Amino acid sequence: MDELDSYSRTVVSVAETVGPAVAALVVGDPDRPRGSGSAVVVPDPDDPAATVLVTNAHVVAGSRSGRATFADGTHADVRVLGADPLSDLAVLAVHPDARTPTPVVLGDAGALRVGQLVVAVGNPFGLAGSVTAGVVSGLGRSLPTKDGRVVEDVVQTDAALNPGNSGGALADARGLVVGINTAVAGVGLGLAVPVTTTTRGILASLRRDGRVRRGYLGVVGAPAPLPVDVALRLGRPTGLRVAEVISGSPAQQAGLRSGDVIVDADREPVAQAQDLQRRLFAEAIGRTLPVTVLRGDAMVDVLAVPAELTG
Repeated sequence: MDELDSYSRTVVSVAETVGPAVAALVVGDPDRPRGSGSAVVVPDPDDPAATVLVTNAHVVAGSRSGRATFADGTHADVRVLGADPLSDLAVLAVHPDARTPTPVVLGDAGALRVGQLVVAVGNPFGLAGSVTAGVVSGLGRSLPTKDGRVVEDVVQTDAALNPGNSGGALADARGLVVGINTAVAGVGLGLAVPVTTTTRGILASLRRDGRVRRGYLGVVGAPAPLPVDVALRLGRPTGLRVAEVISGSPAQQAGLRSGDVIVDADREPVAQAQDLQRRLFAEAIGRTLPVTVLRGDAMVDVLAVPAELTG
């Protein structure tokens, strides 16, 4: 009973801390909305005394404005400052006359461990302020999207997510937001964009420039253990196993194959999707990117030329 009480107190505390800053979001014309989901109030990357809203790029879906309604019933008109399909993140500005709740505190998903308690807060099926709890089921996942793109390094959780949760908050036991819920992959399987140094840079670029120039390779992968001899030689236990190569992508043109394990990109170690993602910002576009993979028992060097993600 004591363990259950402790668990309950933790979830309640997180819900009370994070819940007020999670809004139900409707985008497009209020009379003819184009989409809906959730959004989270976070500190403005350029001015910590101000706030912006973060949601998913697929939630805004090309819309430029919308309305956010908070748990206390207040609402605010919002304007889309920018969206990045590769990270599935978007940043919204709140109308200057509107008041928003206290922003959440962003954590670091890099510290997450499989089995750790997480709490999801969002607005599934329009049910405002809904809270579910679960554990981190996996880390470093890649999520292929319907348009052939890949959202890298997502967090897998069994906290129940349903339509409308997209754009909501995934928090740890301390109430720090470590992810932005992005998709429902199946029964008992939810995914969230992690909050990392890379994510913070993406939000800052969207806030300032309205876009993020990103390179695109087109691989779907997850961390995988390296053979003992290779791990000892490289000094690290894992690489990024390629589960799928997107048809027509730079990765396919370069000769990357399903089953390859990427161990280096641009002469830097790759142990998870985030390591590859860091190599694919604006400076990588159109430049030859050397990629080293373990293919069977052999190390193979592949030369890829990332394309610019458009649209």
